[in-house]
Amino acid sequence: MRRRLLPLALLLAALAASAGCDGDGRTPVVVYSPHGRDLLELVERTYEAAHPEVDVRWLDMGSQEVYDRLRSERANPQADLWFGGPDTIFARAAADGLLAPYRPSWAEALPPGSHGEGDLFFGVYRTLPVIVFNERALAPEEVPGDWEALLDARYRGRILIRDPIASGVLRTFFGMVLARSVAATGSPDAGFDWLARLDAQTKEYVANPALMHEKLLRQEGAITLWELTDTLLERRRGAPFGYRFATSGTPVIDDSVALVAGAPHREAAVALLEWLGGEEALALAAERVFRIPARTDLPPERLPEWAREALAAMTPAVYDEALVAREINAWMARWDRTVRGRGAAAGR
Repeated sequence: MRRRLLPLALLLAALAASAGCDGDGRTPVVVYSPHGRDLLELVERTYEAAHPEVDVRWLDMGSQEVYDRLRSERANPQADLWFGGPDTIFARAAADGLLAPYRPSWAEALPPGSHGEGDLFFGVYRTLPVIVFNERALAPEEVPGDWEALLDARYRGRILIRDPIASGVLRTFFGMVLARSVAATGSPDAGFDWLARLDAQTKEYVANPALMHEKLLRQEGAITLWELTDTLLERRRGAPFGYRFATSGTPVIDDSVALVAGAPHREAAVALLEWLGGEEALALAAERVFRIPARTDLPPERLPEWAREALAAMTPAVYDEALVAREINAWMARWDRTVRGRGAAAGR
């Protein structure tokens, strides 16, 4: 099996040379995804074993980066499938005409609101943002129990955050903060003030999750905001990472999948999309790589114990997700322009 983190130029050259089929006669399916090596290699290995005529090729990048790349490739699409990211960013892609309609056979098993209008995207997993900490840096009684506690003076300079501009997880969290501000005051301004105070607490905005985990392991920071799946994967590798669900609520992310408009290999992409949301693939992802299915029709016994415990422990956050979908791009631009690196200077 080849390594899949290919430079884009090499990937495009390979696709051009294949003229619809790989050099070994297989049909390539190109997947853009933020899901990371563990899940993507599992998908590739398992699907190709059952479908030897298909070559699954993936590029791992942040969900905002997927969106930006699809926009740049609109005139000449290179990807077949977008696999992973918050439904809010899929909604933007749908509005931009970047996605193609297809209703999978498992669509009726999803909860209301876990799919886009016009059958343009559908939830596959539920991604849960949590407070993550290094157990060697903080005693249990020192760990913040809620988002608000992150602003406590004792955590100043001890928080690491994945660069929010590229991250669907952080965009979702920031969107929740700002939408709650709008609900309480009629304006996002109080939310931006809260994010400025968080900025003053933050030691560094880290370029990617791998580097963020490495810095947390080296105790260059003690706390981060990230998602449960990656945290459990790092724990399995031996990292001393613990996590807490925020008492004021977890912004549950409908982690979605969609066909790319103009996909070069649509038929093969449809088959892979069908498989990704099927019971076999969902159970495998839950057992091997800590993914919680979006479907509600799976028997509890098909979920591993960790998933049942997580769903019982967390409280879904209540906020206007439609507002976030409409405003998050402008909000993030404002945050980047007026808040990033300025919280301490503003005296907040």
